Formats: sequence, structure tokens, C-alpha cells
Amino acid sequence: MATRNPVTWLGAPAFPKAAREALADTQLRANLRRATGTIRGRRAEAVGEVEQWEVLRRAGAAIKDDVLANLDTYLVRLEEAVTARGGVVHWARDAAEANAIVLDLVRATGADEVVKVKSMATAEIGLNEALAEGGVTAVETDLAELIVQLGDDRPSHVLVPAIHRNRSEIREIFAREMPDAPEGLTDEPADLAEAAREHLRRKFLSARVAISGANFAVADTGSVVVLESEGNGRMCLTLPETLITVMGIEKLVPTWRDLEVFLQLLPRSSTAERMNPYTSVWTGVHPGDGPREFHLVLLDNGRTATLADPVGRQALRCIRCSACLNVCPVYERTGGKSYGSVYPGPIGAILTPQLVDDPHDAQAASLPFASSLCGACFEVCPVRIDIPEVLVHLRERSVRARGRRSPEAVAMAAAAWVFGSPRRYERAQRLGSLARFVARGGTISHLPWPASRWTDARDAPVPAPESFRTWWRNNRG
Repeated sequence: MATRNPVTWLGAPAFPKAAREALADTQLRANLRRATGTIRGRRAEAVGEVEQWEVLRRAGAAIKDDVLANLDTYLVRLEEAVTARGGVVHWARDAAEANAIVLDLVRATGADEVVKVKSMATAEIGLNEALAEGGVTAVETDLAELIVQLGDDRPSHVLVPAIHRNRSEIREIFAREMPDAPEGLTDEPADLAEAAREHLRRKFLSARVAISGANFAVADTGSVVVLESEGNGRMCLTLPETLITVMGIEKLVPTWRDLEVFLQLLPRSSTAERMNPYTSVWTGVHPGDGPREFHLVLLDNGRTATLADPVGRQALRCIRCSACLNVCPVYERTGGKSYGSVYPGPIGAILTPQLVDDPHDAQAASLPFASSLCGACFEVCPVRIDIPEVLVHLRERSVRARGRRSPEAVAMAAAAWVFGSPRRYERAQRLGSLARFVARGGTISHLPWPASRWTDARDAPVPAPESFRTWWRNNRG
């Protein structure tokens, strides 16, 4: 599966078309409803235990804003600290450059297979595909990522990439695609996990190179942090001889004290746990302990352009917890693949269009409209990203890019003309009230063009028989 630089999938349709197809898949909707509902409930319980949760949220937002405001300073500090401790830092402007750096590093070791820790950044740049084209096989070691990889599928969730699959579907994938799957494999979770564990253990023990992302990096010491729940990350980060980490430049925190805030925010927001099961931290290289070589690839890939937008830059606060996906009524019904991007859900709807940075890209430009603007995403975001504000901001940018002849521009111009005259406004009200004669069951499902652009995706309310202005004139005039 090829990806389009930087974050959208090649050939992916715009969200409205993809969502319509997803809504027709009843099994998908059932899987999503069950999974998101469970995660949502557990997260609410975990967060409810912390009396100072809002204080933590504000602290996390403030730390992230400080990093973004002083990113150049902190990046230089990080590079100096990593280099001083035996690591090597590489700078990548875009996906192509990052992929070339990683492929060259792997080739230098002579390896033709690498193990990977789950990483949004490497998925964003299409690293697995780039390595495959260069003759290197990348093995995903996170269970959900392994399911997606073996099924030749695309991820549907930031935290749980295979959330759209049920256990029967997973058993079929393992039986069909996993060469060493045991005969008579059942769909019991314990059996599926054991099959994956045995398959991956052989990969861990033979791998000479591992590739990871990073949840955080501490600028003061050059320490890199990965949080995960299965232990596969710990195996990748300690056993191979060479470790290559690809990290978005926004993932910095200045100090260990700042890191402590996020080690409280992230687990409760993502997996609804009080603390993360596996928190791996490494600082450079140490003889006789862990990898002999450590390479850190710092990835821009549109982040600097995003940073230049005073409204949109808050998307770079994101710590990839996925809380916004689990509360979003749109995501719950359509799933992540409908977004056509590595980053699905509300955060993907504001991050993807900015990383793509092309308002004429129809697929990316459709994402800010994939929302009801209910605001639930902002309420759960651990770093207080005002996603609805950014959605409206990006919608405006998208509409402006279409020019004055776009349907939205024409509709708004017509509305301005009608609202500019009390007489025209009242005539429009009287005409609009006639629409009630085509209503069925209290709603209007079909209207002629251009109003069909609205009713293609939603029902229109039935106008009242009498406008408020008319009622007021007749009863209070």
C-alpha cells in the first residue's frame, strides 16, 4: 500500500464518500461502538480519580506551548545532549529525506529485516513501504499493528490500530497469513496473544536493527521515552545492536520535571491506566547495555509550516492519546479508515490538512468538515487543544481556497443579499415555509440543487407555518 507524501493514503477518497461506504458496514459500526464505548467509560473513571485533573491539563498545555514557542532552542539543546552521550542526530525536512536516512542506516548494518515499535511518525512517512522498496522487511511488533500488517490493512485508530476488527476476523488473519500459526487456532484472546507472542519472539531474538518512534524526548539530557502496554517495545529497544528512532520535532519536553506531567496525563487519557505498564527511557549508548548504536531522526514534514499558523499550531501539542477519537460521534460511526490518513478522528481532521499544507487537496481539505462541532474532543483532550476552533479555522481556509464561485461562497453571497433587505428577508421566509409541503415524517430528506448539497448528507428541519416576525406582527403589533 503506497502512501502519498506526507500523511494521506494514495487514492483515498474524500471523507464524505468514504464515510458513506463505512456507514453501510454494520459489522464495522458494531465493532467501533463496542470498543469506543468501553474505552470511553474506563477513561472517565480513571480521570475522575484525579482531583487536580484540570490543573494537569493546563500544565500540559503550557509546557507544550513553551516548547513550540522556543522550538529552535530546545532542538539544539536536544541534539547537543544526544551527541554528548554517544548518539547520532539526523535532520529530515520531509518524508523522502527521512526514509532515505533510515534506509541508508539499515543498509550500513547489512540487515535485511528490522523490528519496529508502534510509531505514528514512521507510518506518516510511509517508512515500511520505503524500506520494502529498498529490500528491507519491517516487522511490526505491536499486536494491533501486526494484525493490520498481516491483513494488508490500514489502521483505524491512533492507539488501537485494529479496533475495527473483532477476534474472529483476527483469527482468520493469523491462520491465513502467519506462517507459524498453530493448527486449530481459536479466537480466544489468550490463544491469539500466545500465537503472536511466539511468532514475535523469534523475530526479537534474531533482529539486529530496531526502529521506534518516540512519545517524548527530554531536551536537557537527550533522553528518549517510549510508552507501551505489551512489552514488545522493551524488547525492540534493548535487544538489537542498532536502534533508529524517528521523532517529530514537536515531541520535546524541556526537563524531566515537565515529563512527569505527561506521564500522568497520557496513560489515563489513552489506556485508562493510572500509570503506563512499560515506560522505556534511554539516553545515548552505554557499552554492554542495550544497542551499540543509537540514531535519532528529527522529522519536520510540515510541522514548521503548521507552527507558523497562530490558530492551527495548537494541533502540535498532541500527545497521541486518542481520547478525542473515543468520544467523537463521527469517528464512532465511520472508523479511522474513512479519514484516508495516518491520523484519524478529530485530531487527524486538524493535523492532516496542515501537514499536507495544500488547501486544494480535496481529500485533506474534506477532513475539517468531518465533525459535528459538538466540542466533546476539546473536553477530553489532556493538553486542551481546542479542536473545534481549529476545525472552523481550517474550514474557512478550505472555502477561501475554492474561490468566489464555490457553492459555499455563492450561498453566502445569496444569503447576504437576502439579509440585506427586510422586504427580501420576509419574502424568503414565506417562500421557505412552502418547503413543509414536501416534508415526510417531520423532516425534509430531499431538496433540489443547490439545497441538495445539504440534504444529501442530513435531513433539513421543517419550517414553521408562520415566521416569528409574522407571529409578532399579528399578536403583539
